[in-house]
Amino acid sequence: MNSEALAHDTWIRTFGSAGGNSGSRARDAFQLVCFPHAGGSASFYFPFARALRPEVELLAVQYPGRQDRWGETCLESVEEFADRVAAVLREHHRGRRLALFGHSMGAAIAFETARRLEREGGPEVVHLFASGRRAPGVFRPEFVHLRDDDGLVAELQALSGTDPAVLSDPELRAVVLPPLRSDYRAIETYRCEPGASVACPVTVLTGDADPRVSPEDARRWADHAGGAFDLRVLPGGHFYLERERAAVADLVRAALRPELRPVP
Repeated sequence: MNSEALAHDTWIRTFGSAGGNSGSRARDAFQLVCFPHAGGSASFYFPFARALRPEVELLAVQYPGRQDRWGETCLESVEEFADRVAAVLREHHRGRRLALFGHSMGAAIAFETARRLEREGGPEVVHLFASGRRAPGVFRPEFVHLRDDDGLVAELQALSGTDPAVLSDPELRAVVLPPLRSDYRAIETYRCEPGASVACPVTVLTGDADPRVSPEDARRWADHAGGAFDLRVLPGGHFYLERERAAVADLVRAALRPELRPVP
């Protein structure tokens, strides 16, 4: 396996395609590239793959420092995440039609990845879905990454995004918390360039009880959308999409309907 193929298989997980991972994808399938939240992994999106079949082939980004990439050095800036993912997509998905979906920190990485792909000639990004994250231009000082381990755990508990059993097990905490801290450092030190936008349509999804994203924070994504903009508010908190998976899948499918051709 050459180094380019290895880079792709390291960064991208393919869920829901006929024949499994990237080598046997149907070449005419539409692809939705999903970016996890801080501390999250590609497997977070596995249930969405089944919900979106057969029209959409779901690809999920696997960040360094977790699951099968546990031994790798974590990244600590949104820009570096976006640089690395954009390079892989340019190398292996040129000529494809892509939509990008990011949740929480992943929304900022998806936005910056879309900007790079638009600026550098593809592959074509036809839609950006930003979930559970305030608009890039809305800055709010946050310092979760500077807390001690108990402080990080308290943040996870506030967002209800991690099984409490994981947080109470010292060995599991030792695995979960280092990449989580690096991810929080990345998103909390991120500063969007003034006037930054994407040309593609943008759909923003947020929970009506999200303690970190107000409706106005979500609405400000319109400032970064060069094309059509849509805001959808669903019931739930920061991780509303776990309970509203079917509704989210329906919204994604409806937004992408003009682009879709069934996966064989």
